Amino acid sequence: MKNKKIKTLEEKYSLLKVRKQELEVNHKRALADYQNLVKQNVREKQEFTKYANEQLLYEIIPVYDNLKISLEHFKEGGNHSSWLEGVKYVVKQFADALKNMGLEEITTEGKEFNYNTMEALEGDGKKVKKEVKSGYKLNGKVIIPAKVILENI
Repeated sequence: MKNKKIKTLEEKYSLLKVRKQELEVNHKRALADYQNLVKQNVREKQEFTKYANEQLLYEIIPVYDNLKISLEHFKEGGNHSSWLEGVKYVVKQFADALKNMGLEEITTEGKEFNYNTMEALEGDGKKVKKEVKSGYKLNGKVIIPAKVILENI
C-alpha cells in the first residue's frame, strides 16, 4: 500500500511539474505578446503624430504656392518696394515653418523623371524640362506629386 501511495504521489508530482512548465511557457508567451502589443502601440502613436498635420498642410500648401507664384510674376528690375521685400520675407518664413513641420519640397527641374514623386503633364522624355506645380513630401512620404513637363525626345 505504501509503495502504491508513493508511486501515485510521484506520478502526481511529475504531472504537476509538467503542468508548471506548461504554465511557465504560457506565461512567457503571454508576456511577450503583451510587450509586442505595447511596442506596436508606441509605433502607431508615433506614426499618427508624424502625419497628424497632413490634412492641415493640404489646406495651407495652395496658399504657400500662390505666394511663390506671385513673386515669380513680379518683374525683376522693377521697383523693389518694401512691400515686395515683406512678401519675400513672409514666403521665406512660411517655407521655414512648413519645413519645421516635416514638409519638404520635391526638386524637379533638370532632374530625371521619377514617377514616384512626379506627375508628367506633357512630353515623353526622361528629363524634366519645367516644373508646373511644386510637389511635397511629409516626413519622406509623398503627399502631393510635382506636376512637370518633360523634354520631348
